[in-house]
Amino acid sequence: MSQDKIASITCHPVAPRWLFVRVATAQGLVGWGEAIVPKRAHAVAGAVTDLARNIAGADPDRIEDIALRMGHGGFFRGSSAVASAAAGIEHALWDIKGHRYGLPVHDFLGGAVRDRTRLYAWIGGDRPREVVEHTRRRLRQGFSMVKMNATEELDYIDTRERVTQVVARVGSIRDAVGDGVEIALDFHGRVHRAMVKVLIRELEPFHLAWIEEPLGPGFESEMPHLISPDCSIPIATGERLIHRTQFRELFRHGVVDIVQPDVSLTGIFELAKIAHMAEAYDVAVAPHCPNGPISLAASLQVGFATANVVVQEQSVGLHYNQGYGGLPAAEMFDYVRDPAPLTPTDGHIALNSGPGLGIEVDEAAVRASQQWELRDADWRQSDGRIAEW
Repeated sequence: MSQDKIASITCHPVAPRWLFVRVATAQGLVGWGEAIVPKRAHAVAGAVTDLARNIAGADPDRIEDIALRMGHGGFFRGSSAVASAAAGIEHALWDIKGHRYGLPVHDFLGGAVRDRTRLYAWIGGDRPREVVEHTRRRLRQGFSMVKMNATEELDYIDTRERVTQVVARVGSIRDAVGDGVEIALDFHGRVHRAMVKVLIRELEPFHLAWIEEPLGPGFESEMPHLISPDCSIPIATGERLIHRTQFRELFRHGVVDIVQPDVSLTGIFELAKIAHMAEAYDVAVAPHCPNGPISLAASLQVGFATANVVVQEQSVGLHYNQGYGGLPAAEMFDYVRDPAPLTPTDGHIALNSGPGLGIEVDEAAVRASQQWELRDADWRQSDGRIAEW
């Protein structure tokens, strides 16, 4: 137990669409975390303020106790905005603890099990386009795995033309670069039950790395009825789940091969717990993280200490970072004093033994960043009905 106390907690929106959380202690230590849910940024920032009032004055070393207070102190639970606010605060507490004792967070989680972590990169955007050129660019950058959205709007029962377009996009990458790249395909919860069956059958010949979120959250119990036992494509999901009790249901169904918790929803310690639970079911972990530098640094700390983390998502060059949809352009390196700990080399990030999260946030850059607003996409079917984004 330290003799220190939490003195202040503040939330800082930064371009292009990130929410940084700063925690300072009475003894002058500062830690940084990152929250997500950018289309509900005001709700997340408000939740940070609410949680900060409740844990002011607490010992920052008692991270699990504080996390339990944030998760269980209120009667109503399950909000992604509150969970993300709590996760951002928790990241910062681990960062403070690491700096207090001069250790990287992964040393508190059992120590390193690897020398580097493999990364993958996004291509194609929300409505996938120019995927061959994007893939070639990523290969030139040293990545050997890419991920793209499978489709744009898709109806409950859709046309053969739409199915052909999905298959043609994947086929164009295979035709262009062969088996020199692994392709993960994100259904993004956009694909309804009947079309899941059709697409999986059509896509099996392309030997995908995985199909992600074949159904949206809340439909986990339906997956055993959709995914054939002899399906050769690994199934991944879990980026919108918050707690290991939700992942427990996935493991019980026995369909999911890869889980994808996001450290900016779960927090660091909960992500580690989910990963260890997955290991008991021989399930791999590929943490979700199309986010900013602090989220990536936090996620990597778990991966460095966890053997069944097979690949890490990251957002360098993501379309959202380039002024997409009117957002201000920015990259993750804009907010760290030294980009080296987060710079990919040959599609990997090296083990980082710096204290805390292993990065130094440039507070002046955070405070000088542009404001932003990200509204709902409002996707529609051709007849005017809301479509899943």
